Amino acid sequence: MAGIRLTPEEPELPQGTPPRPQLPPAFAGAGAVLAGSGSGGGGGLEMASDDERSVAADSWSVRSEYGSTFDDDQRLRRRRPSSDKDDQDPSEVEGSMLGLQSYWDASYSEDLANFQEHGHAGEIWFGADVMDTMAVWTKKLCIDIINGGTPSGNESINCEVDEKQLSNYPVLDVGTGNGLLLQALAKQGFSNLTGTDYSEGAIELAKNLAARDGFTSINFLVDDILETKLDRKFKIVTDKGTLDAIGLHPDGRIKRVMYWESVSNLVEPGGIVVVTSCNHTKDELVQEVEDFSKTKSGKEHLDEGEGNVPQIFRYIDHVRTYPTIMFGGVEGSQVCTVAFQRV
Repeated sequence: MAGIRLTPEEPELPQGTPPRPQLPPAFAGAGAVLAGSGSGGGGGLEMASDDERSVAADSWSVRSEYGSTFDDDQRLRRRRPSSDKDDQDPSEVEGSMLGLQSYWDASYSEDLANFQEHGHAGEIWFGADVMDTMAVWTKKLCIDIINGGTPSGNESINCEVDEKQLSNYPVLDVGTGNGLLLQALAKQGFSNLTGTDYSEGAIELAKNLAARDGFTSINFLVDDILETKLDRKFKIVTDKGTLDAIGLHPDGRIKRVMYWESVSNLVEPGGIVVVTSCNHTKDELVQEVEDFSKTKSGKEHLDEGEGNVPQIFRYIDHVRTYPTIMFGGVEGSQVCTVAFQRV
């Protein structure tokens, strides 16, 4: 998959448009990960210097469609600690570049120019099928929780509401990029929608696309999820590729902890976080959230049986309909979508 771009449905870009480096989707069933990503626990890590003070790439995700060829030889390996950057594998250097804001500012500047000249919307991260599945499934999950159909453990929301009430749920899409996921959610009936990205070019593109497509009520803001200035809480927070991107930063592991800290402050009690990843399995994401709870509570070194660690998020469900592939005798999907509820 590395370096392969799917043929876009829209007219081809003009000649001379430089291709962007890409990373292949990891084989979720085998637990493969992209270079530079961590498991979420960052205790004892030192922050690497960053001349541009770049933080995690809020709008990165892998461009893929169902049916994409999974090339194991091109999978990026887990980055090895090394003090000699000159000895890094070229793919590892590319991976860390995708975690820098400077890369994404340039990327979305190009996308914005292409939109203004040709009307191109840009590419859909993970493909349109995954995006639409995520939007439909999120709506169904919310309705199930509201009506007590999902073991949420929160009896206060076990009541009947209609879709009009559901549509008023405040939704935040972090690392929104071109904002097309929010358009998909709007088509499902959600109307209180906000998208944030730390790239001004991404937000400008998202605003232009929303205006063109008739979704003028969507609110787009320049904001970095790791240093958010938002002072409100949301019922639903969505993430399609953002957490993956954070792992590509040189300080990926510690920044993932920062991510969960920020998200935990943005989701209201009983609200949900829906994360789509090509870089981690469902079980790995669940473990990462559990590790965050331990870190947050200061009990990461508790021996088993010494006491229960207070939960911050609880796993509630995951998408079970993504196509699966076999590799090395293991069956898995190229992406996973997992939902957690704020306790």
